[in-house]
Amino acid sequence: MKNILTLNSISPVINDIFDSTYNVANDAEKPVGIMLRSFKMHGYELDENTVAIARAGAGTNNIPVEEYADKGVVVFNTPGANANAVKELVLASLLIGSRNIMNATDWVKTLKGQGEEVGKLVEKGKSNFAGHEIKGKKLGVIGLGAIGALVANAALDLGMQVYGYDPFLSVGAALRLSSSVKIVKDLGDIAKECDYITIHIPYIPNENKGIINAGLIRKMKDGVVLINCARGELVDNNDIIKATESGKVAKYICDFPADEIIGAKNIICIPHLGASTEEAEENCAIMAAKQLIDYIENGNIVNSVNFPTCSMPRTTENRLVILHKNTANILAQITGTVGKEGINISNLTNQSKGAYAVTILDVDGKVSDQAISHISQVNDIIRVRVIK
Repeated sequence: MKNILTLNSISPVINDIFDSTYNVANDAEKPVGIMLRSFKMHGYELDENTVAIARAGAGTNNIPVEEYADKGVVVFNTPGANANAVKELVLASLLIGSRNIMNATDWVKTLKGQGEEVGKLVEKGKSNFAGHEIKGKKLGVIGLGAIGALVANAALDLGMQVYGYDPFLSVGAALRLSSSVKIVKDLGDIAKECDYITIHIPYIPNENKGIINAGLIRKMKDGVVLINCARGELVDNNDIIKATESGKVAKYICDFPADEIIGAKNIICIPHLGASTEEAEENCAIMAAKQLIDYIENGNIVNSVNFPTCSMPRTTENRLVILHKNTANILAQITGTVGKEGINISNLTNQSKGAYAVTILDVDGKVSDQAISHISQVNDIIRVRVIK
């Protein structure tokens, strides 16, 4: 029985993914794999049996991914699984930011008890909440990955002019975009051109914290609406408070509440609802479970945030999965050591990403504990797994 520990409540749909050889529970001991959502793993003591962690969601700031790479623990996420849910919340935010819906509905609550006068009071007071239509307006999308591309295309369908900024735009992402999206090469172009701006880039500490700050805000149009369903840290909260108080930013709609922005003028905080739909939670859970199973049973890696994508169809009964540093001549050392142990390699693949690499070997015959020990002693080897 293979134990899978759940550190958060995971959609029960995973019970249809894991077969009877797995025990999935929130109290599973010595787990080979872990599934979680927002549980903070910094400082968490991993069991030595754990070979993989699957995050049912895209962000992995709650997981020490580099530390786990050095321990030979593969961390997976589920990019794109919740993209439609986030897209829909962004579209709702566009309308909330345009039509003054929140203030208007709060005002209507004050009319309770006015009886037959409610209709007259509504007609008299509704002019205080007049808004704008988004059709024909310019939307700037910062980040054109799975979510950003969906938002851009949907906004076009709503009649908006769409500008996109992504210095790391992949070929696949470009193909998903409508040709009507105008790609710009400078973030400042988004700022000066757009009436609405939405953020869809990953938060990378020490690289893009507070990328939306006073300097960029000064370049924005007066009365711009800013939407942040990516990560709270991407926006400097002190700067955005000043901008909304002055009216430079008409509305800031944020899916990541923080104490300083809750209740601030013209700031609407949503309680991190971006991926909070039954459909998104199921999609993320299914993807995470399948990736976890494929790695545990076959050593294949897809959508890892700390090791490269590396997979190969099984050609023999026994497989070696070797996680190692991406250093010169290490593949020759691995294959040489395997050969010295009298193990015949039937097929292999090797992939690297940054400082880390993966080598998968399909081998003929059984692999002894002594052979595993000798292979593990090769310099820069992190972990050796034998899958039968």
